[in-house]
Amino acid sequence: MGCKQKITNERVETAPVNAKHKKTLAAIFSEPVPKQLAWKKIESLLTAAGADLIEGKGSRVRFHKDGEIATFHRPHPKKEAKPYQIRDARDFLARIGVTHERNDI
Repeated sequence: MGCKQKITNERVETAPVNAKHKKTLAAIFSEPVPKQLAWKKIESLLTAAGADLIEGKGSRVRFHKDGEIATFHRPHPKKEAKPYQIRDARDFLARIGVTHERNDI
């Protein structure tokens, strides 16, 4: 069973957590910050963690969960997230209570 996202009213419903999400979580919390991590994997992890994805203008995307907000620009033309985006995703995950040590997604 793959991780599928259903978009309704520009929001993405929560996807089930799988082994790929756990690998992505480990990569996000690793030191040093990875220089190559597909942005798609980060988006999938954030939605699996329960964050609402709201599409903005252009490449802008926003995640909301429990009053916390994170705003990103999808990387382009490359598909890999930049190290600062990975650090920002790590910060957002920590603010919503998801850490690699507790393996709690």
